[in-house]
Amino acid sequence: MMQIIGTWIAAGLTLAIFSFLYKDNPFYKFAEHLYVGVSAAYAILYVFYFDVKPLLYEKFLTEQGAEKWILFFPAAFGLIMLARWIPKISWLSRWSIALTVGIAAGLGITGQIQGILLPQIRGTLVPLTSVNNVIMVIGVIATLVYFYFSIAHKGAVKHGARLGMVFIMVAFGASFGYTVMARISLLIGRLHFLVYEWLHLVK
Repeated sequence: MMQIIGTWIAAGLTLAIFSFLYKDNPFYKFAEHLYVGVSAAYAILYVFYFDVKPLLYEKFLTEQGAEKWILFFPAAFGLIMLARWIPKISWLSRWSIALTVGIAAGLGITGQIQGILLPQIRGTLVPLTSVNNVIMVIGVIATLVYFYFSIAHKGAVKHGARLGMVFIMVAFGASFGYTVMARISLLIGRLHFLVYEWLHLVK
């Protein structure tokens, strides 16, 4: 019985989202707000059970010595961030936000360099023994020339920059095509649910 009720609720919300194809309406707004609310609630519960509880509460109960009391610092910064909701002391939240942004920037730069930049440089240093390798190396060099603004784009640099723009447009087109295919895959999934699991038109 619960499975049937869940299927009907899922079908109703799916149709409410699809109703936006006609025009904006209360059914779509209800489904949209419900989705955002459920996503926010899930994110809060996820952070609590996978971050706050194991890394702060349980660790505080199990740790001994100075490591135990160090946990008060992240807890205090986390509570200070909630001061954003209190106008008189909202300025305190800037400390937590500044610390979070600084740590995220540092980790982000390191992650981008080690996880994306260096592997791509290593992936570009390939022997020119195949057509694919030649095209890839030419594309990388031409793209770097396009973004090199220290000299005027004239002569050979101009032609290299134009070739780089072609490679950039191809990359953007492939990325956009991948995004469209991903959305179509989601659409097919919802239509499959409506036809097979809800209406049982096809068995």
